[in-house]
Amino acid sequence: MNQADIRQTLTRRQQQLQQRLEAVEHDLQKSHSSDWSEQAQERENDEVLEAIANETAIELAQLKRVLKKMTGHNYGVCSECGQPINEKRLAAIPTAEYCIDCASRH
Repeated sequence: MNQADIRQTLTRRQQQLQQRLEAVEHDLQKSHSSDWSEQAQERENDEVLEAIANETAIELAQLKRVLKKMTGHNYGVCSECGQPINEKRLAAIPTAEYCIDCASRH
C-alpha cells in the first residue's frame, strides 16, 4: 500500500470518526425521561456514550498526528528513536507512530 492509499484510508477513517463523535454528542444532548427508572437506564447509556466519545476523540487525535506527519514527510519514522518503521508494521497498523522496539517499551 503506497502513502497516497494510506492517506486516503486514514482520511476516510477520520471522517467516519468525526461523524460518530457528532452523533454521540447529539445523543448526549437529548433530554431524559421524567420516569426515575428510565432515567437510571438513560444515565447508564450516557456513561457508555461518553466512553465511546472519549475513545473516538483519542483515535481522531492520533489520526491527525499521523496525517500531519504525512504532510511533513515524516510518515513512517519512529516518533521516539527516529528510525524508519518497518513497512509490514505500517501496512498492518497505518497509524503506527513507533517502531516495534519502541512500541514494546510503551
